[in-house]
Amino acid sequence: MKSKENSYLELILEPIRTCANYKPKFGQGGGDGLTLTEFQRLYKNDSFYNWIGLNNPMMYAAHKAAGGITSVYRQLGIGCERLFRTIIRDAFELSSSDVKWSYDIQTSGGKSRTFYLDGRISLEKIKNTNHRRLFHDWMKQSAQGMDINSKVFATLTGTVFEVRQGYKSKDSKRQNADIANAATAYTNAYMPCAVIFSQQIDEGILLRYKHEKWVVLTGVEGLNNPLISTYDFMRDIIGYDLASFFKRNSKKIKSEINTVLKTLLTAGGK
Repeated sequence: MKSKENSYLELILEPIRTCANYKPKFGQGGGDGLTLTEFQRLYKNDSFYNWIGLNNPMMYAAHKAAGGITSVYRQLGIGCERLFRTIIRDAFELSSSDVKWSYDIQTSGGKSRTFYLDGRISLEKIKNTNHRRLFHDWMKQSAQGMDINSKVFATLTGTVFEVRQGYKSKDSKRQNADIANAATAYTNAYMPCAVIFSQQIDEGILLRYKHEKWVVLTGVEGLNNPLISTYDFMRDIIGYDLASFFKRNSKKIKSEINTVLKTLLTAGGK
């Protein structure tokens, strides 16, 4: 049990650690970004930036912090996605392929493009009958809460998931893609569910997703409502107490985050 917990913890920590290596690119295209020395050379050779003093190491530190913090959120999201998918796989004794879902569309140029969601639970794949009944009941109550017609619900064979650490962005392109994902999920007999680990989701986005018939779970505690809370859903429906996992490992995760942030908030070496 301890080894499994350690493997779950590593799913969160491994992508976070990569953020410490972040280096800003300063519009220099691909590659791994510029070191402090390379940045100062670039800006010193630019007459205007050199005249006004933007080749200052503090400028590098500011760019490094701004891009690095964005990277922290992004990598944390990747960790949450991996952790969620692994937990549902283990809890319901599913295979790695069972918990993945994707679909292809034809673009206007005639090429095929594949879209991926972050997790899947098919009712027929859940071996334990009690687990299957519990998950089906959760789906049914969620569908009723969204006023999904009972005949439509009768066609659903499971749920597909989009997992986020939070959702504060107003990115309309991302929203439109998620709405398209929901429509495709229903046509493939799956109910779409957004799982947010934090409480950070814009109210307008939350309402829009619910209007588009997404089930939306957020990281609120103490509700005892698996139709609303990510942590109640994980504990009561999936059978894994994710909130307790984070509380037990909070000190270790905070230490890693602190190390990464210290690295990002300094200009660093050459």
